[in-house]
Amino acid sequence: MSVSTETVKVVVVDDQTLFRSGLALLLGEDSRIQVVGQAGNGLAAIDLISSLKPDVILMDVKMPELDGIEATRRIVAANPDVKVLILTTFDTESSILHALQAGASGYVLKDSRADAIVSSILAVMAGERVMASSVAARVLDMLTGTSTRNEFYDGLTPREIEVLQLLASGMANKQIAYKLRISEKTVRNHVSNMYEKLHIFDRAQAVLYAVRKGLIDL
Repeated sequence: MSVSTETVKVVVVDDQTLFRSGLALLLGEDSRIQVVGQAGNGLAAIDLISSLKPDVILMDVKMPELDGIEATRRIVAANPDVKVLILTTFDTESSILHALQAGASGYVLKDSRADAIVSSILAVMAGERVMASSVAARVLDMLTGTSTRNEFYDGLTPREIEVLQLLASGMANKQIAYKLRISEKTVRNHVSNMYEKLHIFDRAQAVLYAVRKGLIDL
């Protein structure tokens, strides 16, 4: 279809009713967009597709019953002409990576202006992939093989990443040592090396880094 002469049919999927309804109203003010439906989870979104035949789905990530990533995977597999834009609160590399691997055409942040979201919708309808941040660019580097896992995690070794994940989840050094079957001194060495590479100084900063990289969920 030509997005310049026809309205784009959109379904908004988010488990937060106020956000979903408010976004639908804002998008509906643009003559190029027609919000044809809303859903509160991934399963409901899948059920709507056959009857509403949307062009674009704005999809939240964390929802009950079926999350946005798995819903995107199923929708794109069964309906290759439907474009999915992931809605995210935090632009963690991990969530964006999983979304793109599931077949999403890109993502928009929930605090984006309505006109920016409209532009993103029109862009994916024109066959573009919407990537709006340096974080997304790094994820695309990983997908195309131009960035290694080591670079993605700022030079951390696989073992240091493992220690970071356990540390950020609340484990003490002794617990980490027991779980990984290494000495507590070795754990301390890994933590020290990790702090130096990441230029951080305490566990609170380690937790923030782990969340940003998608290693843990809060």
